[in-house]
Amino acid sequence: MFLGNYALLYTYSSNRHTQQFMPIKQASSQQSPSSTETLSVLVIGATGTAGQATVSALLSYGHNVTCFIRQKKSQARYNKDTSPHQLPKAVTICYGDVTATSSMIKNNLGEKRFDVLVSCLASRTGVKDDAWAIDYQAQSNVLQAAVSLGITHMILLSAICVQKPLLAFQHAKLAFENELINSGINYSIVRPTAFFKSLSGQVNRVKRGKSYLIFGNGKLTSCKPISDSDLGAYMARCITDASLHYKILPIGGPGNAITPYQQGEWLFEMTGQTPKFRSVPVAMFNVAATLLTLMARINKRFESKAELARIGRYYATESMLLLDQKTNRYVEETTPSTGTDTLKDFYQELLDGHKTVSRADHAVFDNDQSD
Repeated sequence: MFLGNYALLYTYSSNRHTQQFMPIKQASSQQSPSSTETLSVLVIGATGTAGQATVSALLSYGHNVTCFIRQKKSQARYNKDTSPHQLPKAVTICYGDVTATSSMIKNNLGEKRFDVLVSCLASRTGVKDDAWAIDYQAQSNVLQAAVSLGITHMILLSAICVQKPLLAFQHAKLAFENELINSGINYSIVRPTAFFKSLSGQVNRVKRGKSYLIFGNGKLTSCKPISDSDLGAYMARCITDASLHYKILPIGGPGNAITPYQQGEWLFEMTGQTPKFRSVPVAMFNVAATLLTLMARINKRFESKAELARIGRYYATESMLLLDQKTNRYVEETTPSTGTDTLKDFYQELLDGHKTVSRADHAVFDNDQSD
């Protein structure tokens, strides 16, 4: 089970260090790179949608990009411009396992030297073991190996929801953020709000004439979603823009914050239908989490299910906006924005068949057969 309204990649503010939030003016993700300096960049987590967009942006800046990825027995289809991993052929591919020791990762990378490490790596499920293995330990392993290979700057894709940590994956992400900050190298920690694909789980449902599912009245939460391409451009910009160095950088997309209810209204308007909402009580997550936690005491296999219920409850009740630590309220006005892509335009492209999304482990509404 996972909540379709937001993605699991998105994640706190640690009290163990002073945060330096960097508001920025809204800027086009299509801006031409201003720096002509060519750097050697190592990328992990490159095969996800955010990773692919970041790789493309890095190449547009003229950097030499090496992607450290796991080799799979069966490769996806590819065309003349991409590798079997859906990465541009201009990148150098290095195979290895991010969960291996730092010395093994260093051996996989060989004698290569790098200036910058960019990580778009994230656990797939967010449950405890997965989160600590990927969101913390794998990140740490690669950082140690990369530092020994010469990097002086790491750009980390984190998540804005770590500012209010209640979940295992949020604590794992924060543990690595803290390690990076204390590593002594330059860092840019990017905390995006919500991804377009995470808010697209009900597009096909509405297209089929079904109701749009909301939690409570659909106005409990809001977000300023950002596209992969706008995020990728921002990540690449962190390399040469000194104002983004040694910073924790919450970032959203352009425009006003939107609620799940508004997202549903857009879809009904675009499909020419009369709005039809169906409210799902948030309390169901409380009941599920409580029961599964009790069952986990008897059988460990229920631990992950209980954590997934807690994740669902979190995204049903917490906004993906910057949190004012003094008032404990989410503030749209102080949440920085970048780019030009909008969720509404993305919905239209999905409805027109010009784009598709594969939400994998994070899908919950896509295959829903209820009314």
